[in-house]
Amino acid sequence: MSIDRNAWLPVTRKEIEAREWDEVDVIFFSGDAYVDHPSFGTAVIGRIMEAAGLRVVIVPQPNWKDDLRDFKKFGRPRLFFAITAGCMDSMVNHYTANRRRRSDDAYTPGGKAGYRPDYTTITYSNILKDLYPDVPIVIGGIEASLRRLTHYDYWSDKLMPGILVDSKADLLIYGMGEKSIVKIIEFMQRGIPFHKLTNIPQTAFLVPRDSQYATNKEWQDIRLFSHEECLNEKIKYAQNFKHIEEESNKQHASKLTQEAGENMIVVNPPWPVMTEKELDKVYDLPFTRLPHPKYRNKGEIPAYEMIRHSVNIHRGCFGGCSFCTISAHQGKFIVSRSEKSILNEVENVTQMPDFKGYLSDLGGPSANMYRMQGMNQDLCSKCSRPSCIFPSVCKNLNTDHGPLLALYRKVSSNPKIKKAFIGSGIRYDMILHDTGNHQVNQNNMNYLREVIRNHVSGRLKVAPEHSSDRVLKLMRKPSFSLFKKLSGLFSQINQEYNLNQQLIPYFISSHPGSQIEDMAQLAVETKQLNFHLEQVQDFTPTPMTLSTEIYYSGYNPYTLEKVYTPRTSQEKLAQRQFFFWYKPEYRKQIIQELKKSGKIEFIDKLFAKK
Repeated sequence: MSIDRNAWLPVTRKEIEAREWDEVDVIFFSGDAYVDHPSFGTAVIGRIMEAAGLRVVIVPQPNWKDDLRDFKKFGRPRLFFAITAGCMDSMVNHYTANRRRRSDDAYTPGGKAGYRPDYTTITYSNILKDLYPDVPIVIGGIEASLRRLTHYDYWSDKLMPGILVDSKADLLIYGMGEKSIVKIIEFMQRGIPFHKLTNIPQTAFLVPRDSQYATNKEWQDIRLFSHEECLNEKIKYAQNFKHIEEESNKQHASKLTQEAGENMIVVNPPWPVMTEKELDKVYDLPFTRLPHPKYRNKGEIPAYEMIRHSVNIHRGCFGGCSFCTISAHQGKFIVSRSEKSILNEVENVTQMPDFKGYLSDLGGPSANMYRMQGMNQDLCSKCSRPSCIFPSVCKNLNTDHGPLLALYRKVSSNPKIKKAFIGSGIRYDMILHDTGNHQVNQNNMNYLREVIRNHVSGRLKVAPEHSSDRVLKLMRKPSFSLFKKLSGLFSQINQEYNLNQQLIPYFISSHPGSQIEDMAQLAVETKQLNFHLEQVQDFTPTPMTLSTEIYYSGYNPYTLEKVYTPRTSQEKLAQRQFFFWYKPEYRKQIIQELKKSGKIEFIDKLFAKK
């Protein structure tokens, strides 16, 4: 079967020549392989620029070790270079929680490691600045987004300045970048010099300290402690985070500024939340939903295989979990696609040659936040809470699962769909929340019943994360008692429909605040529920999360109270082994740890014969 390579954005000189282009407007470098699918940021921003009338070329995973021919092969672009590390921070992509180098890379053909450098954004940007010092560079994606200000880098175990300092890039787009990239293009097409693009929302830039620059006079200004002050006093670094997180979660946010050396980083407030129509327009772009043909016979791209037959129904997450970067990058306010847009994409998936009737996921950052927002938007416009559901579900939040239930049923009514699985995580605290409205409560329980009965592939994955209410409070997660309630309902519904399915909980060890007694209690609690844990992980500090700020500084940024955090490999191993209390090889070490910690009462609870 012949392949129309013009269906993808070009990645080779031959593809440019076939289009008879005499120049390229933007050259876009990515740490990921090029997959033309709306779940991959490179494809989305590439298609957005194409829709704006630009000639865009993608350079996926350029070789940074040789004579740099990949950085030179297209010459200089008419407008600017764009850079993203890819769908993950490159250091998270490369290293485990124990700082061990990973042997694979899910965003590379064949899952092969070694096709991107550490600190990808910085590496690519420095190379381009050396080769083409006069060409502007725009950086974006999750790595740049979450490193926009002074941040703790777990892998070097030090504070790093905002990524604009080390990358030497000219402009940073944080969060989901569609609106910002369109505005940059619009201004440049009007002939406005790049160095004057200082008043675009959701961008950050570097200027000499105390210099003058154009800005929106309606924006309030919050000056953070400088990078140097953060280096000298951890408590000031912690204090900065409270402002950074709150301004990221406001509808009407302030501009943030931070001095770093002789320069100042300016972070403009985010755009207003996207509308349904705007989000639909993104998903209506002509994605092939396939990897570029250059990867044929080079092995599957694991991250793509996971989502190739999935459909994303919304953006944003108002959960605000302390260890998660979703709300920091996508925002806490939910933007949902229209039913028409979703159903059209479902139909497109059914037309894929390899589709066998099974959608792998119909979800989003969290599976069950579709169409959920504040009932009184005036209250939302004044709110700075990082989470809409912690420490309790906001009374102004509409948690009605009725629209989502209706969407599932419409998707399932497509005769080409045998089953639509829900692979995204489900926030069961919203399902079990008593709203005070009988119909909404009924809709929410019907949703749970529908998911368990018709949308689970044998295993429903949820994330209680811990059993200690003290640790859960630091995580911004609900009480473990809710998970117990869910477990009971799951068993009950399975029995009703004669199903043999498993509830698979996720847990985290070594999170700030977690001590040996908390892990021992977790082991006891899960033993009593007859769980042998599989989905577990050590806490990994990643830039711009509350948990990471506590890990590094030792302080809770919101209370400035000191918090114990396991930091050494010995402390982490001591905590992690409690997940596997049922394995004989861990029994001796667990007993020794409990005796050393003076928590001998847990020994009988875990190991006494019935």
